[in-house]
Amino acid sequence: MALLVAILAAFFWPGVAMYDTVSQYDQVLSGDVTDWHPPIMVRLWQLLHPLGPGTAPMFVLQVGLYALGFGLIVAAVVRINRPWAGIATAILALSPLLFGWQMVVLKDTQMQGALVAAFGIVAFHRLGGRQVPAALAGVAAVLIIYATLVRANAVFVTVPLGLMLLRRPMAMGPRAATAAGLVAGLLALSPTINDRLFGASHSAVARSQPLFDLAAIAVATPDTPSPFTPSERVQIVARHCVKAFFWDPLGDPSACAPVTARLNHESDKTLYLALVSAAATHPLAYAEHRFRHWNSTERWLVSPGLTDAGPPDEAEPNELGLKSPPSSVVPAWQSVAAVEAASPLGWPILWTVLGLVLLPAAWRQRGSEAGALALALLVSALLLEASFLAISIASDLRYHLWPMTAVALALILLADGRPRRSETVIGASLLMLVIAGGIVSRATLPRAPDSYQGMIHWAYG
Repeated sequence: MALLVAILAAFFWPGVAMYDTVSQYDQVLSGDVTDWHPPIMVRLWQLLHPLGPGTAPMFVLQVGLYALGFGLIVAAVVRINRPWAGIATAILALSPLLFGWQMVVLKDTQMQGALVAAFGIVAFHRLGGRQVPAALAGVAAVLIIYATLVRANAVFVTVPLGLMLLRRPMAMGPRAATAAGLVAGLLALSPTINDRLFGASHSAVARSQPLFDLAAIAVATPDTPSPFTPSERVQIVARHCVKAFFWDPLGDPSACAPVTARLNHESDKTLYLALVSAAATHPLAYAEHRFRHWNSTERWLVSPGLTDAGPPDEAEPNELGLKSPPSSVVPAWQSVAAVEAASPLGWPILWTVLGLVLLPAAWRQRGSEAGALALALLVSALLLEASFLAISIASDLRYHLWPMTAVALALILLADGRPRRSETVIGASLLMLVIAGGIVSRATLPRAPDSYQGMIHWAYG
């Protein structure tokens, strides 16, 4: 399994570089590290850079972790006489969408590789009825810690996953309380960790969330006080800068960056306090805005052709020497991945609902190793999807790679169990409802622009 992943990945050598990749590699070369992108990834890249130029060392790392993790999972399920589960896991690992994205050197795929490898280490031993050796448990812990620091919202995945994978007896109540405390603590300490541990300078990244929410509330409540002036409100509306899809128009120079510049110079604390006040004063406007964005990032009742779904097949234009993979296999593979992304299999909402449907079965089977592992996967996936209701500013499909993978793996692990008839009927009905709603919306809503700048200035989105 690992060898097959490596052979296919060779066609993508040395990995695909997106805009974020180029930005981070520029920091690797210049040493001017900011917290807009995860500083831990830049620092690790700097350590590995002597081994090879460009994206090569990070590509090897994330592909190696992905191959190792899925290889261990396949081996684990086959060893317990579940060959069909092994085949299903291999198909999942090599699905055009997941594999295609794993070929792109990004924080999201670094997180995906680390989590798949960590889970593979644990599953390989526990499904065989053995304790995870201390040294390998330490490796899994390091991978989970890296995944935690390589994405700002990863705590919603890694903390519950880590706690649920612990075999030490702990009731669910204390686990939930511990998880909540760790998530809150890590979110609060993140700026300090980036500053003190990784030497990253502070950027305006933390202000994007409150600006996104404050602008939406201001537009929805035009006759009430707001941190935005009346003139700024008028310009935000006229330029169509409040979009469920993403916050980018508010920071783009060709759209509303001049309008939001005044507030963007306020402190993070000031903006978050203003958001708390605005949300408390206008809870319905805030809730509607957050749900509209959640629907967008889940890609459910949305327009056809939304961008940022399928993985790219060529490098972002740059002057740093990052080039596109030369193989003709790459555009062909990524074209198939784009088709999968446009299908219901590429809608995060489908996997979110499936995760909810599987949760009762995983809970009942938690006494078995397969059930306990499936429950850990589902809890981590669903908590991340739930976090997008409050903390999210964009609808890129790559943010959902782990939940989609985790729910699919949970389904494979639970497949030997006998679901209750009522759960099967309810689950199938919910999934059909989700698919039908997505199909109808894509058939009736205006088609989305096929470019970033088109989305920035789209009057509808």
